[in-house]
Amino acid sequence: MTFEKIIKDIDTLPPLSNAANAVRSMYSSGLEIMSVPSLVRVLESDAMLMANLLKVINTPFYGLRKRILTAGQAVTLLGTHRVYMFVVKYSIDETLKADTSIYGFNTKQFNELCHLQSTLMFQWYSKINMADAKLLSQLALIMESGKLLLANEVKKSDYVGQFRKDFNECEDLSEFEKELIEITSYQISARLFQHWNLERHYIDILEALDYDDEELKRLDYELTKYRNLIDIIITAINVKEVLTEESIKKASIKVEKIGLSKETFEDSANKVRDAYFA
Repeated sequence: MTFEKIIKDIDTLPPLSNAANAVRSMYSSGLEIMSVPSLVRVLESDAMLMANLLKVINTPFYGLRKRILTAGQAVTLLGTHRVYMFVVKYSIDETLKADTSIYGFNTKQFNELCHLQSTLMFQWYSKINMADAKLLSQLALIMESGKLLLANEVKKSDYVGQFRKDFNECEDLSEFEKELIEITSYQISARLFQHWNLERHYIDILEALDYDDEELKRLDYELTKYRNLIDIIITAINVKEVLTEESIKKASIKVEKIGLSKETFEDSANKVRDAYFA
């Protein structure tokens, strides 16, 4: 299993679903002019997509006051930006179809982890900047896609037992992944997004997660900010720790480091955790 093998496999992956590409086409024209009826029609045209969407958004940690039963209700209550990324995530998951048990998560639990990352980003950062919260919560929902591809590669290899042992023992997940394949799974995600022609800013943010101190100094202010915000969410919620007291504390230190209120972050993190584990 090598970095080159993974990249080669990415090049052979099929395009995302027709529904995902249709919604992406609408999204690229601008959320402010996206046709809600057209978006609803796309959702209703794919029964499995719609069933998955309703199952996910009706989970407690989304905090909706009433059960969502239709595509129209989903778009109205969640907004086009979040529904768009739900569609893209569903298509990615269906394309990769990974067994995530090597991380100690079944498929449902891994999917919930991704939604928790997105939910925390939105609930926390919408108190600071709504536009950025929408952008970054979209990325947070799909940024773990690289782990799906990595899981597929590991499961096809003779390395499963060793992977599980080393994964369980590692303290720094990024370093563990770099020792394994030279890059982190977020770099794999970035290459997946390039393959599927997803938004360039998603790719730039994920690539920046692997930059060293000298490379980070060369980033512009906005990209540095986005990179740091995503890093905070990854610290609080990841395949080693999901909103534990320790992971929230470590994330809070990073929040303070960039000049934001740790109390605001911790309040959001605790509310998401309480809703999820209720």
